Amino acid sequence: MSAPPLRKRPTQDDVARAAGVSQTVVSLVLNDRAAASISPETRQRVLAAIDDLQYVPDGAARGLRTRKTLIVASLIPDITNPFYPAFERGIQDVADGRGYDLIAYNTDGQREKELRCLRSLQRTRVDGVIATPFQLTADDFAPLIGGGVPVVVFGELVTAGPGSPFDSVFLDDAAAAAELVGYLIDRDYLPLAMIAASAEHLRREGRATAYQRVLAERVPTQAPLLARGDDPTEAGGYAAMRALLAGPTRPRAVFAANDMMAMGAMVAIREAALCVPDDIAVAGFDDITVARLLNPPLTTVAQFPERLGRQAAAMLFARLDGSVTGAGQRVEMPYELMIRESA
Repeated sequence: MSAPPLRKRPTQDDVARAAGVSQTVVSLVLNDRAAASISPETRQRVLAAIDDLQYVPDGAARGLRTRKTLIVASLIPDITNPFYPAFERGIQDVADGRGYDLIAYNTDGQREKELRCLRSLQRTRVDGVIATPFQLTADDFAPLIGGGVPVVVFGELVTAGPGSPFDSVFLDDAAAAAELVGYLIDRDYLPLAMIAASAEHLRREGRATAYQRVLAERVPTQAPLLARGDDPTEAGGYAAMRALLAGPTRPRAVFAANDMMAMGAMVAIREAALCVPDDIAVAGFDDITVARLLNPPLTTVAQFPERLGRQAAAMLFARLDGSVTGAGQRVEMPYELMIRESA
């Protein structure tokens, strides 16, 4: 039995004939231009013809005409951490509305992988980049930016100062961590410990610094109890909590640098035949989706990752469409303490 003939791919000309308009009108609708010169009825007729014919614009051809790839990229440290898929969702919502595709790179927060991703992006040619760097410096982005690719950074780079050539959206990590540490002290959860990843993970080191500062100011009689895991994951939190439990001082509460580490800490506490929060209270940072579903639900700092992703994408597209030019913009986003049963 012979195979059925391949269906011819519909063209803009086919759409124009089906809608009873010129090919120029179809092109204007596809590019969302000249809205004032095209009536809503005509626009709807073109869109209906596109749906009926299942017409898909040729991205390569469109890219040649516009000199754009219609692709933006995102660098994230850990795709298994629920915070980052939610962050990516916010980016994609905005990119979809602009007719752009989104590609994501997972870096594991390691400098060599982050640099390799940047080199790949230079070869791949993307129109813009949203990065969540753990090890990169401002200078590392210079080749991309020098090549005309706008960059938005989630977080603040240690080496980046006023007038940096990229935009940034960030949360005041130190203020949020200080507020949570202050809350735990107010509840008399002492001795108060913290678990964090290696100090090489600069992105979250501000949270550890805030813990030490607030503890020194509020409880000068207690030495810091800061245990480190290899990385900011559940396994890292588990190992750091095990180290605390093996030490001479058992903490009454533990502040984890992120929710994944808090989850690992809770496992270690239960394995030691202790209860959360009756024996040891636990607090985290991020408010990932599962935080409220844990037993007990986790006290944490909410960063609202989808909102962060949408804001980062909006800043990137403002660069791409030319509505924002000049020195980099900095946008601080809000946070909220989510007080739950774990502390």
